[in-house]
Amino acid sequence: MRLRTRKAANRWHAPKLAKCSQCGASVLGHIACPACGYYKGRQVLTVDAG
Repeated sequence: MRLRTRKAANRWHAPKLAKCSQCGASVLGHIACPACGYYKGRQVLTVDAG
């Protein structure tokens, strides 16, 4: 039973997606939004419009 309990902790989990506060796109947590370049309310990346 202990072995199965340890192995169960290593199962695959789907990535948790959040909404960008600026543009509303789905982004991974703790990552700058690839669509608009914002992270935690400030712009950290320059994204081309095309």
